Amino acid sequence: MSLSHREDAGGLRLTFRKEEGERLGTLLWEFGPGWRMISSAVLGGGIGPRAWVLNAQVVAGYSRMDPAGHLASLAPPGEGVGMMTAASVSRRVIASDGGVRVVATVGLRVPTWAAAPEGAPDPELAPMLAPPRVGTINIVAALPVAMTDAALVNAVMTVTEAKTQALVETGFAGTGTASDAVCVAVREEGPEELFAGPRSTWGARLARAVHQAVRAGAETWRPRAVE
Repeated sequence: MSLSHREDAGGLRLTFRKEEGERLGTLLWEFGPGWRMISSAVLGGGIGPRAWVLNAQVVAGYSRMDPAGHLASLAPPGEGVGMMTAASVSRRVIASDGGVRVVATVGLRVPTWAAAPEGAPDPELAPMLAPPRVGTINIVAALPVAMTDAALVNAVMTVTEAKTQALVETGFAGTGTASDAVCVAVREEGPEELFAGPRSTWGARLARAVHQAVRAGAETWRPRAVE
């Protein structure tokens, strides 16, 4: 297992831009041809061939109504995945385990439980009485094997379970934030893995890498944890 806050995985590039008077980071992971991805992201979500993943920092209180178009304007040509966060992408955490690579940006302004009582107020929409603290956990994972569609769905479940484990272990009252995004990339060619649950060979590696990355990112937020 390896873990780093600063060293970039191959093909991962951090740049900065000025937007709405702020200096904002953009992480671009260029995979090239031969990759298939599953993602919940607003740009390039779903399942299909993709060549890059963009993780763009936006201003706190982001209110644009064209997030996909905004991300596309920042992205390289071709098919890819674009996600956004108000968290600082320069504080990315990179982890690896047995050939699996994970890059996570962790923002925990408002951790929340997935199942909340009907009618409960959304803390993300509550008025800010102090300077905003950014949220969203974005996770990108790359595995050097091919997978069936069902295994890809299973991989997203494994990522989510490992993320939640890391948050609970670091004392956060929540399963994530309401705006988290996930992307899992696998090879297009080769024998397809049928399973990606946490006790399968590749799912176990994926779970450990995600857990390490999210836990390391969450540790930096512990003084701000909601009791």
